[in-house]
Amino acid sequence: MKTTVTEVDPTELDDTASRDDDSSAGSDEQKERTFGPKVKLTVEVDEETFDEAIDQAFRKIAQEVRIPGFRKGKVPRPVLESHIGGEYARAQALEDAIPGYYADAVRAESIDVIAAPELSLTAGEQSGQICFEAVVETRPTVSFSGYGDLEVEIPSPVPSDEEVQEQIDAQRRQSAELVDVERPASSGDQVSIDIQGTVDGEPLPGLTADDYLYAVGSGGIVEEVDNELEGASAGDELSFTAGHPVQEDVSIDFAIKVHAVKEEVLPELTDEWVEENTEHDSVENLRSETSQRMKMMRIFQANAAMRENTATALAELVEDSIPDSMVNGEMSEQLQQLAMRLQGQGMNLETWMQMTGQDPETFTEELRDAAERSAKVDLALRYIASNEAIEVDEDDLDEELERMAEQFQTSPNELRQQIEDQGDGLGPVKAEIGKRKALEWLASEVQLVDENGDPIDRKDLELPDLAESDSEEDSDADTVDNAEESHEEDPEKDQE
Repeated sequence: MKTTVTEVDPTELDDTASRDDDSSAGSDEQKERTFGPKVKLTVEVDEETFDEAIDQAFRKIAQEVRIPGFRKGKVPRPVLESHIGGEYARAQALEDAIPGYYADAVRAESIDVIAAPELSLTAGEQSGQICFEAVVETRPTVSFSGYGDLEVEIPSPVPSDEEVQEQIDAQRRQSAELVDVERPASSGDQVSIDIQGTVDGEPLPGLTADDYLYAVGSGGIVEEVDNELEGASAGDELSFTAGHPVQEDVSIDFAIKVHAVKEEVLPELTDEWVEENTEHDSVENLRSETSQRMKMMRIFQANAAMRENTATALAELVEDSIPDSMVNGEMSEQLQQLAMRLQGQGMNLETWMQMTGQDPETFTEELRDAAERSAKVDLALRYIASNEAIEVDEDDLDEELERMAEQFQTSPNELRQQIEDQGDGLGPVKAEIGKRKALEWLASEVQLVDENGDPIDRKDLELPDLAESDSEEDSDADTVDNAEESHEEDPEKDQE
């Protein structure tokens, strides 16, 4: 098989786009399509190679026809040819084999395609060698500047003393007492209420209750409920209307009677309370453990945000138009991932959209924006990998194949063989590794700031060595034990 690759003149793309626009000029609004660069593959297949495809076609036909004297699927090729002729089998072979020849050509020439090809047979329909052309859209390249000066905001990996105290207070609330108070309710208070929610006079299930204890400011019903209850006192009766949290153009009429306002009284934070209600023996140990646990969680969150926000900031540097094929492909992939996640939760996309109150038009627009951003990140990372000479070596490839092989429950060698012989080749795998390395490099170079714009020390993003911390605690414990043993062995020294 012989393949010749030539670039397609961009002006031909403009002509095609113009014809497409003219053919649909009756619509109210037209969006100009964006194409990636196109190439034309001219593929020639010799008669001997194509004859194997004709044999396959005859075997396929043999499964579908019945000829007296032969079992189904066992009719020899010459007999089939005498009954149905060779033209039908040749047409079947062309239909079945050309997509495979095209895939082999793309793999052999390392063409980075982003859309389905336009195939046209130019020779061999009746006899002789096969020749066809495939015009296909390829991934464009972008270039830009400014990625060396990016500033990326991430949550601070170091919890403040106030945040640590808030976590401890959350534990104290589990032992809190509710005390009636003679004052208006404020956020954080509990109120005992009778509540009724109706739509057109009909009670709503789940929104009618007596002596219901509700936390003001929790957002447990709708925002208007919290707004009305804040500042209300025992004996107040409230009537108001609020929008339905899920259904558009539906209003809920609320009637609430406040019986009592209750304040949470937290227990005093002492060593005794800590020892009785937690796994620690002192306030100091509780505070230290809470701070360390929060820091571990914050470090994971900050590192994830660093990668995600770096990619988002990078996408904003790309000013090139993104081909529709790339955006549509990203949309399809993201939609499929969402559908799989929802299926795991026992719901479909339509139900999820109803629950979240999203209309199809807004959802599609947001999905397209996310897909375009993802496509920009893809092209930008490829550019950085090239511009910064970030290489993918065999060790990188072997490590990735091992990871993929474990995921697909096969061996790395078998997976490599499948990718090289049947898939798109190792090029896309190497490209993904290169993009990942480019993002890691960029994330290590950007300026990191917290929510207040203050610089973040990268050392704070490193996970603490827990083994070292445990060994230090063991060492301290050994020191205490040794001291106690020494005291028991020679008490007279203490008396002296």
